Amino acid sequence: MRAKGRVLSSHVWWRQPHHWLAYGLGAGLFPWAPGTVGTLAAIPLYLLLRPLPLIGYLAVLLLMFLIGVWACGKTARELHASDPSSIVWDEMLGFLLAMTAAPPGWPWLLAGFVLFRGFDILKPWPIGALDKQLSGGLGIMLDDIAAGAMTCLLLQAAMRVL
Repeated sequence: MRAKGRVLSSHVWWRQPHHWLAYGLGAGLFPWAPGTVGTLAAIPLYLLLRPLPLIGYLAVLLLMFLIGVWACGKTARELHASDPSSIVWDEMLGFLLAMTAAPPGWPWLLAGFVLFRGFDILKPWPIGALDKQLSGGLGIMLDDIAAGAMTCLLLQAAMRVL
């Protein structure tokens, strides 16, 4: 099982771009529920990206994933922690994945937020397995990708039923 830990702002090297990214431009340094704050910080980014064609939206997510594996992995290594809770780039990307092709409107946004946070916190299978078995930047990113994918599937199913 990977150790989790909080990282205080005194341990952040603001001159390093990977720290800026990993901490979600500072959202992850909030003292309470940094993952939730990081997910909230992704909402304006989602609203900015939402008008893109699906292929463009997915291309941005792929780029964010690749950057995240590097930035989160390097930051965690430098902090001597496997998955510090203040690294929130993974939550931001997971939420953006959750909202892929979601219908417009605040009810859908709220549903995506609640479902994603629920999956990320409770870590049902396979999210929990990914969280425990993988390490480094890829491990940090993939459990939130799985939570985002599960949320996306539920939102798409709900959209078809409703």
